[in-house]
Amino acid sequence: MNSITKAFQNAKAQGNGALIGYIMAGDPNPEATPKIADALIKGGVDILELGLPFSDPIADGPTIQAASVRALAAGTTPMKVLEIAKEIKSKHEVPIVVMTYYNPVFRIGLDKFCGLAKDYMVDGFIVPDLPVEEAADYKKAAEAYGLDTIFLAAPSTSNERLKGIVECSSGFLYLVSRFGVTGTKSTVEDSTVQLIKRVQPFTAGKIPLAVGFGISKPEHVRRIIAAGADASIVGSAFINIIQKNIKTPSAMLKELQAIAQELKAATKTAK
Repeated sequence: MNSITKAFQNAKAQGNGALIGYIMAGDPNPEATPKIADALIKGGVDILELGLPFSDPIADGPTIQAASVRALAAGTTPMKVLEIAKEIKSKHEVPIVVMTYYNPVFRIGLDKFCGLAKDYMVDGFIVPDLPVEEAADYKKAAEAYGLDTIFLAAPSTSNERLKGIVECSSGFLYLVSRFGVTGTKSTVEDSTVQLIKRVQPFTAGKIPLAVGFGISKPEHVRRIIAAGADASIVGSAFINIIQKNIKTPSAMLKELQAIAQELKAATKTAK
């Protein structure tokens, strides 16, 4: 059993939903990321997503775009992201998923990149700009190294295409809760609840369903899990804390751990 599957099973056994936390690797600098990961994991994050900074992040809103700019300015490279992943995994058993656009993977070489990811203890990938219809070579290479391939489904995804995405996904299905880019929102819309209820029958008994984009508060998490999702994905809320506290790292880490605890607690009350 791989570590992502185990993380979901452990959460379910405890009567919880899973909390997936996203941060940009190298933001505000590569040395800070393992400490930020420590704080989030202590707070209760079950799976950690590490963003690989990229110059044209088409799926990301202003918060994550700014984090990517800071990480690139601090000298964060794809290899540095893998080194950060290995450093985190040397201390924690929490699964690590790298979220990357396809260009850096293509430039390094698909087989080489997957092999390096395995060597550096990465558990899976999310590649938001790689459609499932064009992902056969990627999926083959990832499977050869035991890496999970996590694909995204959107509100506009048809039921027919959804079936294909579920079949090609492993680890979990990433359900985009709304149209647009990443970023915090004040509420979880009724349309998101209905979307979860539409998608959940396709994933039930096959793969965990994780919901992201716009989730930033405990009440969001509570509603997402209550609607039938297996996990909530939180990113921009964590990155906002990092940005706000760049000059006061101790305060940053304290606040990150505290909000992670609140968000994880919301998964417990939702089941």
